[in-house]
Amino acid sequence: MRRATPLLLRSEALACAYYGARPDLFGREHRAVLAGKQRYRRLHAEGSQRYLLRRNVHMLEKGLSMRPRRDTFALGYIEETVDCLLSVSTHTDGSCEVDRELQWANDVLDVYFEVAGGDGRIERARSRFSCAPRGVDDRSPNGLSPYVRDLKRSAPVRYEDMLELAKRRRSVRWFQPRPVPRELILKATEVASLSPSACNRQPFEFRVFDDPESVKQVAEIPMGTRGWVHNIPTFVVIVGSLSAFFSERDRHLIYTDGCLAAMSFLLALETLGLSTCCVNWPDIAEREQRMAEVLGLAPDERPVMCIAVGFPDAGGLVPFSQKRAADQLAIFGRA
Repeated sequence: MRRATPLLLRSEALACAYYGARPDLFGREHRAVLAGKQRYRRLHAEGSQRYLLRRNVHMLEKGLSMRPRRDTFALGYIEETVDCLLSVSTHTDGSCEVDRELQWANDVLDVYFEVAGGDGRIERARSRFSCAPRGVDDRSPNGLSPYVRDLKRSAPVRYEDMLELAKRRRSVRWFQPRPVPRELILKATEVASLSPSACNRQPFEFRVFDDPESVKQVAEIPMGTRGWVHNIPTFVVIVGSLSAFFSERDRHLIYTDGCLAAMSFLLALETLGLSTCCVNWPDIAEREQRMAEVLGLAPDERPVMCIAVGFPDAGGLVPFSQKRAADQLAIFGRA
């Protein structure tokens, strides 16, 4: 293989031929991506494709925020957006979360139709939008559409405080034998939900296990908990859904977006007196199959990473883990 590597690197076709002969390496990802596309289309056909609605409404927000803003934009997807809103509205479960999303979509479209025009597609979409049911009434003073941030006040957290929080957060493996209140997990998840996400799709979930039997069953699946799994009060598995995407080009976003949210989740937990340890999730067939069985994952759902959570044991040691210097990580250059 070592002798053949330079030859295989000469073209993408040769590299694909090599890995095509090794389905054990990337076959699971290929299957999950195909399953995601199939489920995406099915959800779209059923009128419950909320990922698409979030994506399109966010693109409208970006168009409304542009300088200078064009009078006519979003022609390729404005009708699809309104149709998707109408479909999702009829399939809503009445939860506060869905109502809030629908209110946001309505508010953004209200502003869009106030400023856009001059094309038949926009007029057709405007006519259909006038029939859309409205969401909750607790609107902010300026609605949930693009707004100007208040920059008169400085950031509520100083850089020194942020740096100290980052230094305080360590990978903790020894916890107190007491349960983690679920309200603290929800508070940290609220912070995580505000993390950046490509086109605001948020293609992930935090699967939380906090009863001892379930924690032991799930936390033993990854290899990184060996020797301390018995000490974990709460175990979180971040699961990404490839049904959020219509194209293979976005297949990595479950990992990018999931880990962006994970870092906010970890820091928020630290402020609440809880400590965490991220547990790597390597792509190993037997363990992926076991996790899918235990969590009941759909074919398009893949584990992104795992997180152990608990109140830290005051006497437990943590690795020092010297980090690379800032001037080694930030490489300033010119294109």
